Amino acid sequence: MEKLKLIPSIYLYQGQAVHQDTREILGNGDAVEIATGFADCGADELLVFDISATDAEHEKNISAMIRICDEADIQTIVGGNIHRLEDVKKYLYSGAKMTFLDMSKESNVKLVTEASERFGKEKIALFVSKEQEAIVEDLLADCSLLIAKDCAEQFSGLPVPTLAIEKEFSSETAGSLLQENPLYGVCGENMDLSYDFFAQKAQLREQGIFVDAFEEKYSFSEFKTNADGMIPVIVQDYKTDRVLMLAYMNEQAYYQTLKTGKMTYFSRSRNELWVKGETSGHYQYVKELSMDCDMDTMLAKVRQIGVPCHTGAETCFFNELVKKEYDNTNPMKVFEDVYQVILDRKEHPKEGSYTNYLFDKGIDKILKKVGEEATEIVIAAKNPDPQEIKYEISDFLYHVMVLMAEKGVSWSEITKELSRR
Repeated sequence: MEKLKLIPSIYLYQGQAVHQDTREILGNGDAVEIATGFADCGADELLVFDISATDAEHEKNISAMIRICDEADIQTIVGGNIHRLEDVKKYLYSGAKMTFLDMSKESNVKLVTEASERFGKEKIALFVSKEQEAIVEDLLADCSLLIAKDCAEQFSGLPVPTLAIEKEFSSETAGSLLQENPLYGVCGENMDLSYDFFAQKAQLREQGIFVDAFEEKYSFSEFKTNADGMIPVIVQDYKTDRVLMLAYMNEQAYYQTLKTGKMTYFSRSRNELWVKGETSGHYQYVKELSMDCDMDTMLAKVRQIGVPCHTGAETCFFNELVKKEYDNTNPMKVFEDVYQVILDRKEHPKEGSYTNYLFDKGIDKILKKVGEEATEIVIAAKNPDPQEIKYEISDFLYHVMVLMAEKGVSWSEITKELSRR
């Protein structure tokens, strides 16, 4: 059985998150911050509405969508301002999981089949209302999802799952919706950042409804605890793998962590349950929990807000005891370090610097060098000596990084784009 997804929505105008009806800025308007907040709160995906009216507004919203997909750990379904196939492409190329076409617009109805053939039906959803059942039935072969606003029951029995948009969603309303529809998910207009997605999922699970929640594969009783009934927890940053801290969990802290999605420990000094960040705001949101081979130590991968250490350090492990020189050339770290040096040269020019020479000459010179180095790679590849191609690829990557710095493109954006491929 498919899991029911809880999917909040964001409305974008001028690249900012706004209220649906008034277009007043929502909070500080930062769509990435709001999307990240939804991911931390336990939302499964995000429905993004582009309510732009002009091409300039449309482009600002596309930029906001790209930043959401690059920086927030949540998949998106986007749409709202589609006039031609190029608009569908822009939404999908922003990193969206799927795009929706509004069936109240005749131009969108005509685009469905073409968009499905071009990008695949799994990328196409139809935004529907009560009066459009006949239109939809003719297009079911070209989409993989219906998004129904206040009319999910109208489309019950159709072979395509429905994302129901409801004014108010609670576990009480879930039962009646599920009786009528093969639901993909529910988007409640009451789902804001104060909405307790984890608590809602717990209630749905009690009703026998499958949801994407933290379900323990092991009970705490299966862990090998110390004499105090606790296990040590090693905490890592989920993206960099940097070790942040070590703390302890008892049974209550373990189940509280699973229930809330926030790392919860037991403070031995205060002899009480401790939600990391409750006083400092430096919460740790769970991304992954695992146990070691002896089942006596937990590894937690988290999204760290702020810093983990009470001293203000980025890791609690900063008191060096001994150190031997070693090769720690992590490829991604090398790329990032070199790129940061290039950025520093751009910001703080240094006399005699070849990097500054390239920046001073401008984009045409940088592009010329990138082209030349690409050609050198081709020539080196014909040479039996493997050393030569290493040198040429290194030269090419350096010049590409200068180009990245010139155009304001980061390695995180590049790797994110590669991961989508």
